[in-house]
Amino acid sequence: MGASAGGLEALNAILPGLSPRLEPPVIIVQHMRADADDFMVQYFDKRCRLRVKEAEDKMPIEGGTIYFAPPNYHLLVEEDRCFALSTAERVQYSRPAIDVLFETAADAFGRHLVGIILTGANSDGTKGLCRIRQTGGLTIAQSPQTAKVAVMPWSAIKDGVDKVLDLDEISFFINQWTREMH
Repeated sequence: MGASAGGLEALNAILPGLSPRLEPPVIIVQHMRADADDFMVQYFDKRCRLRVKEAEDKMPIEGGTIYFAPPNYHLLVEEDRCFALSTAERVQYSRPAIDVLFETAADAFGRHLVGIILTGANSDGTKGLCRIRQTGGLTIAQSPQTAKVAVMPWSAIKDGVDKVLDLDEISFFINQWTREMH
């Protein structure tokens, strides 16, 4: 999942509704200031039925866990399904960047990946969703009408996504999709 402006509210509408039996991992890039603390991890760890962690370099990705990219690092998924952190140049003015996560996760997970773009004010995530589609994964954009800032969802929709869902439909869809896939 990728979010920018309005992300806290959007993620608060989704993450607490995820089933405690959810098997796949949930990996999130939320655009944030370089000096941000671990507020998002602490906040959602108290509100979710799944474990919530900040991703660390070389950390194996475990199912049933929500991971947040740390501030000022790109979050990558390696072929062995471990995380890698990078301080490479900003992408779409952001580090962490959604495109970086989505593109590397697409290569690692292929058709078993769902990419979801949420509220935000630039086009970060659109290229990554394209890569997810190319590898057979499923792509979703938040309905721009339910986004605090609709630029990111509109950018993704314009480029082509498999589904457009209202904010209050996303957790239900994820729970349903994972039950059908497993």
